[in-house]
Amino acid sequence: MDSPWGNIAVCDAHIHFFSHRFFSVLAAQKGVASAGELEPLLGWEVPPADPLRLAGAWNAELDGKGVERAAVMASIPGDEDSVLAAARAYPDRFYAYAMVNPLVADAPARLEASLAAGLQAICLFPAMHCYGMHDDRVKPILDIVAAKPGVPVFVHCGALSVGVRQKLGLPCLFDMRFSNPLDLHAIALRYPSIVFVIPHFGAGYFRETLMLCDLCPNVWLDTSSSNRWMRYEEAHLDLRTIFRRSIDVVGLQRLLFGTDSSFFPRGWNQVIFDAQATALYELGLTAEQAALVFGGNMKRLLEREGSTS
Repeated sequence: MDSPWGNIAVCDAHIHFFSHRFFSVLAAQKGVASAGELEPLLGWEVPPADPLRLAGAWNAELDGKGVERAAVMASIPGDEDSVLAAARAYPDRFYAYAMVNPLVADAPARLEASLAAGLQAICLFPAMHCYGMHDDRVKPILDIVAAKPGVPVFVHCGALSVGVRQKLGLPCLFDMRFSNPLDLHAIALRYPSIVFVIPHFGAGYFRETLMLCDLCPNVWLDTSSSNRWMRYEEAHLDLRTIFRRSIDVVGLQRLLFGTDSSFFPRGWNQVIFDAQATALYELGLTAEQAALVFGGNMKRLLEREGSTS
């Protein structure tokens, strides 16, 4: 992909795979008869029921943008089959991530089956599903992952908003008591073989996230989204400063570029890439250093021993 350093390989660590099933769940909550009825309300495209159609659309989109690989995330619990189908159809393009809700009784069994089928990472949203990382029901999930080397655990911390729910006027009954990244401290120490990934630089808990990363070398950061949480910080905090402080504490080897792209017709969010590339270029990163953040680290994480690719 073209960048301030010239052509570099880019992998996106954070794309939401908004499947037909995802929209069907929202349609039921909105009280409309079918997922297709959400299109005029959202101005978004609702994909066909076959996840391979959506996978094909994303594959073509990333080809057109010059993105080499991407993690596609099932964005509701129980939708792991959609991303597994995408990764099977395009194994050199997609890594399959799935949301897991540890409070659901069959979550451990579903996770075991999904990992056996090729799932490459799990995503936890404690504030969304209202549990703490120290909840007894989280331990079986982490025990399963720890027994499967090379499977990272994405944990959303900080401010959490779901734009599609807001556009549809659906409530977001989240609980930010469970959003502090410091809740991960003892957990990350207890599971040193698991790489925990915190998106959006902690989404408003930047200081706490840096503390956690400093204390736990198995905690990584994903840089995705517009990072609007910077509004909560001191007046002169900007993306360049966020990157500089992150590199000072965490280093370059644990930063994963991501966009938080999610829906069509917008597709892949080029604006996010451009803003982050500009910030890092202005900080003086070399092409080799930029290549780590924009793709090399992700490949190393997902293709290490024990991972599938």
